[in-house]
Amino acid sequence: MKFPELKEGELLPLAEAFYTIQGEGYHSGKPAYFIRLGGCDVGCSWCDAKETWNPRLYPPTPVSEIVNEALKYPAKAIVITGGEPLTYPLDRLCILLKNEGFEIFLETSGSKSISGRFDWICLSPKKKKPPVNGMHQLASELKVIIETEDDLLWAEQNRLLVRNNCFLYLQPEWSKSKLILPVIIDYVKRNPIWNISLQTHKYMNIP
Repeated sequence: MKFPELKEGELLPLAEAFYTIQGEGYHSGKPAYFIRLGGCDVGCSWCDAKETWNPRLYPPTPVSEIVNEALKYPAKAIVITGGEPLTYPLDRLCILLKNEGFEIFLETSGSKSISGRFDWICLSPKKKKPPVNGMHQLASELKVIIETEDDLLWAEQNRLLVRNNCFLYLQPEWSKSKLILPVIIDYVKRNPIWNISLQTHKYMNIP
């Protein structure tokens, strides 16, 4: 998919940006500035950011403006998320952020080829549109959303593709968490290579 109006990443469809506490996965509890880009064609039924799916709803924003806003906050950690952020060339954004001394964390389904430079890649693979070749080997962290018990098999299939030092997380789908969390707890106790990720920002009632 090409977006010529984005000028090879000089502009990006910014859905929202905000300073908060990372709520999920390895960096849970860490203050970070979130850059959420609009546009995703994966189409998960339980997605909690469906409003970001259509990139045309978000005017192209100069990456220099995005970085200048991030500089207003004290934390030096950036989370680039979506939507699916790898829909777009992220090299220019990452260069500007790195020039300002930011750590950059990417959250991706892996369904698009990599662009940009990151300190940490959280791969959250989706059955509807699995990661492209090579993405599993780039993952610092594998975070699989568990909606039903069958999703545990999907988690194991992806685990076999990541590096040995990749951190492994199972995360209950929020709307089903009361039902599926006991299943995940039992599974992780029996398979301690896995950890549990909870959406702690929802418990804290923050973005």
